[in-house]
Amino acid sequence: MKLLVILLLFHTTFLMINGQISSITNTHHETYIVHVEKPKNIMLHRSTDLVSWYMSFLPTKTLASGEARIVYAYQTAITGFAAKLTSEEVKAMETKEGFIHATKDRMLYLHTTHINDFLGLNQGTCLQKDTNLGKGLIIGILDTGVLPTHRSFKDSGLPHPPTKWKGHCDFKPTTCNNKLIGARSFQPGNKDLPYDPIGHGTHIASIAAGGFVKDAQVLGNAKGTASGVAPNCHLAIYKVCHSSVCGSSDVLAGIDQAMADGVDVISLSFGGGAVPFYNDAVAIGALAAIEKGIIVTSSAGNSGPAKGTVENDSPWLITVGASTMDRMIRARVKLGNGEELLGESAYHPSGFTYGFLPIVYPGQHGGSRAKACSDGSLSRINVKGMVVLCHNFGENNTVEKGIIVQKAGGVAMILINEKDQNMTTQATAHVLPATHVSYSDSKRILAYVLSKTNPTATIIFDGTLYGISPAPSVASFSSRGPSSVNEGVLKPDIIAPGVNILAAWPSPVGPLSLESPVNSNITSMEFNIVSGTSLASPVIAGVATLLKIAHPDWSPAVIKSAIMTTANTLDRDGFPISDLYSMGAGHINPAKANDPGLVYDIVGDDYIAYLCGLGYTDKQVSAVARRIIDCANIDPINAEELNYPSVSVALGSKAKKTITRSVMNVGESESLYSMQIKRPEGVEVSVYPEKLSFSEMNQTLTFSLYFSSNDVSAMRGSVSEGYLRWVSNKHIVRSPILVTFT
Repeated sequence: MKLLVILLLFHTTFLMINGQISSITNTHHETYIVHVEKPKNIMLHRSTDLVSWYMSFLPTKTLASGEARIVYAYQTAITGFAAKLTSEEVKAMETKEGFIHATKDRMLYLHTTHINDFLGLNQGTCLQKDTNLGKGLIIGILDTGVLPTHRSFKDSGLPHPPTKWKGHCDFKPTTCNNKLIGARSFQPGNKDLPYDPIGHGTHIASIAAGGFVKDAQVLGNAKGTASGVAPNCHLAIYKVCHSSVCGSSDVLAGIDQAMADGVDVISLSFGGGAVPFYNDAVAIGALAAIEKGIIVTSSAGNSGPAKGTVENDSPWLITVGASTMDRMIRARVKLGNGEELLGESAYHPSGFTYGFLPIVYPGQHGGSRAKACSDGSLSRINVKGMVVLCHNFGENNTVEKGIIVQKAGGVAMILINEKDQNMTTQATAHVLPATHVSYSDSKRILAYVLSKTNPTATIIFDGTLYGISPAPSVASFSSRGPSSVNEGVLKPDIIAPGVNILAAWPSPVGPLSLESPVNSNITSMEFNIVSGTSLASPVIAGVATLLKIAHPDWSPAVIKSAIMTTANTLDRDGFPISDLYSMGAGHINPAKANDPGLVYDIVGDDYIAYLCGLGYTDKQVSAVARRIIDCANIDPINAEELNYPSVSVALGSKAKKTITRSVMNVGESESLYSMQIKRPEGVEVSVYPEKLSFSEMNQTLTFSLYFSSNDVSAMRGSVSEGYLRWVSNKHIVRSPILVTFT
């Protein structure tokens, strides 16, 4: 007789299952995510009924190791489960009625005091006042966990969670509160609490919705009051990443749980390279969430500036790149020849000599590992008492480079950028006197060091400066479009601050980090400055939360549209920020997003037609749609035909093309918009009608764009940029236009 032991974990919507039947000896098992149909002619009265349905797809023998076959039994995001299977067992499963699709679990990787000021968001602005700083809504953070005792997560003045909240707190009952209302951990066989051992999740959560913390600073720099973008919002934490790795089956379980718990917004800050959507657990889970009205933001990735590196590229996600702000924590390099070069560091030691010290370049004496100051690479190089030049690449991060330099006897470090890292520098909390300089300044330093017999240098620390130009600019590391899998939708969608962001941290930083190891139970009021597109996603999650409160009837697609069509395309000095593959629609402008005038909406069926247009099989589309789809009964559309706020068009042998868009009036009830267009080079673009006249709120009007070119052959392989603007006496609604000549 078969015995099934089913373990229900608190209020979870998935089930951890341990079945002990007869054993098998084949040990080459991997985790697969399996999509199945909902059972026909079977009434699902209990969650165990669904589990029994899932179990019917599995082999009757358990693993020799005694591990459970089923890892997760999903109930909200998809109809399906994650299980330990061999490739042969998956093939056998494919013949069973009700099977749709299976894909291997894949690993995804993790991609403040000034953010709100830089974005024009503070307690005096209309958007934050009108939305009560996000009070009443719930942001779900899927990441590495959280330090619940941090001051950023105190609940002073916050109400109880809304009645729709169904979640649970895995910490002690007194640890969660009205700010941090839920915390769960997802990893098979790991019963750890959702503490954050590395800092990433704590940082992300506080950027989105951390409360006000006075006198925040990092090693005496960037002083001020820290807060998240939506500081009165509730937070729900889902620990789906362990160390820097996030299993896609764990991520899907986290989305599954967040949907059932009742979150309003989900922020994701990890990725694993673009793959077809039917193999992308993030894309599948996010579509399920969005169809329930939940907004999902995601980081674009940190593989820039190379083209075609953008991740999380599905059109239903808000994909966010990283930008700089106008703050600099300056640490100048002064060379022995008197030349001064600007850099950054969060650690400004008191008492550091400004006298000149010998400077050494390990790359002059060793290979690439010595250039990068990798572990063990300096053992045969004399760096004692010297300033050490280290390249900003390699197997270790910048703090670890400083530790290696210090252990080898170096007294200071200069981090030098590679060509592709260009101007982006990071104000890291180093363990020794250090600075990080741009590529152009790196070349000047190297030229000096390599031309002198006894080169010298010192580092001068200037503190925190504001009003630095250019700002915003796109971070060099921010991943760029186009999508390597899904061309036709311009990605990223938007950029937001993601460089040198001060936010909560679970452990000491700088020199103190060498004395106090990371401890998930530490209660010190620590902050850290970190960079990455990871940090840009929660910024947009916070803004989206405010917009959802201000406009509760807006769909996730409408909120994305409002964010995109009001974005800034010029920096604070009036110069273009960057190209479309780098910045998407531009830089977030929260105040304007609150009153966009016109918006582009997309309904769920449009995404299904788009998936059919990608040439996927019915089963592949069904896996993403989470229901049976017959594309023969659907009019497929391509990416150009989605009612997207940006316009991306490919012109090939057919040098003419027409696309249609619809806009809904969310501004004044009676309003007239006139068309303005900047035509991409080599393309003629006309719009009909040239004026849109609205007579009431929520009225929708349609227009067409006509593209033609006589120069396709001459332009082949290139891209050309322009924009369309609809202008009224109050609003400017801007859509970027990208033309690819194929």
